[in-house]
Amino acid sequence: MREKNEDKKRRSELIKQLLKEYQPKNATELQDMLKDLLGDTLQGMLETEMDDKLGYSKYDYKNKETENSRNGYSKKTVTSNLGDLEINVSRDREGEFEPQVVKKHQNDVSGIDEQIISMYAKGMSTRDIETHLKDVYGVNASSTLISKITDKILPLAREWQSRPLESVYAIVFLDALHCSVRKDGQVVKKAVYIALGITLEGFKEILGMWIGENESSRFWLNVLNEMKNRGTKDILIASVDNLAGFSEAIKAVFPKTEIQKCIIHQIRNSTKYVSYKDIKQFMADLKLVYQAATEAQALDMLDRMDEKWGQKYPSSIKSWRANWNELATFFKYPGELRRIIYTTNSIENFNRQMRKVTKTRSSFPDDESLFKLLYLGMMDVTRKWTGKIYGWCQILDQLAIYFEGRVELND
Repeated sequence: MREKNEDKKRRSELIKQLLKEYQPKNATELQDMLKDLLGDTLQGMLETEMDDKLGYSKYDYKNKETENSRNGYSKKTVTSNLGDLEINVSRDREGEFEPQVVKKHQNDVSGIDEQIISMYAKGMSTRDIETHLKDVYGVNASSTLISKITDKILPLAREWQSRPLESVYAIVFLDALHCSVRKDGQVVKKAVYIALGITLEGFKEILGMWIGENESSRFWLNVLNEMKNRGTKDILIASVDNLAGFSEAIKAVFPKTEIQKCIIHQIRNSTKYVSYKDIKQFMADLKLVYQAATEAQALDMLDRMDEKWGQKYPSSIKSWRANWNELATFFKYPGELRRIIYTTNSIENFNRQMRKVTKTRSSFPDDESLFKLLYLGMMDVTRKWTGKIYGWCQILDQLAIYFEGRVELND
């Protein structure tokens, strides 16, 4: 209580000093005073950030322990609730300084931009955002203005899409979702190719999102080559669906990668033509195959299925045998790792959240507007990805043995 009273007293004294210095006579002059204070405060925060970056304050050369140094300023005008402010953003000689209080490409510190982008990221249309701002805040913002504000994140999105990747990923999930985009006056379906990686430290991250025509192994080859060009030298295990030519595309770029085809996709494909009256028993028998303790036991169960169902549903059994080498990869791994790789659920869950964001649009005017919304949605979802995969330390120890020489463990 005493501390609160002292804080209140200090604030009261500070306000008195400010009023004495500025002597505002009306609300407009008071706002001008607050505008000056906001500008000076932002300027001071930027200077402090530069001090922290370089490790010494301005003119304090005695404590300088870096080759880097200040290199003047660049003027920048930002919009605030109190009007436009002109600030000077410090530069460093090596171009490494990344201000946080007023970030690169940020021209608004009023908070409205952030609210618009946040609402857009959650799937609200520009019309819905326009109505919300008018009803709740009394702010008139046209759909065109809202589009321009959300366009400001495009440079950041492109920078994210081309950022360097880890040299080795333990697991990479590859899958696509489909969205409608207008092209040459017509609405066409486009595939969004998405790669989700698990690092050697056990963290999930989206490696990239690429917009192309209908899903094909040829486009996946382009995606994999781009990942390699961005720094990825090795992928231990790739979890994929049953797209024709997918495995060949992966092997062409990462020849040592083990491929695990999604069991769930295989089940869907092999039960597609099973009669309704047989499906329950067929699924029960099939479960004995993919839930077997060992690969040998799984093959034995598959033989029994062949004897029971082979004549009635030959193509269903043949598809398991034809894809067996890449369906059975997970059998040699411990249960903790099996549960992660035997299905593409990890990336399908992510795709499901992206569909929630895109479902409010019947179609997108172009690829760029689709990518913008997906990027914002992705940033919103992955903000919660802060923890490691459960039991990762034990999984990594085993991966280091299975992939000897390809996994470096930190001490």
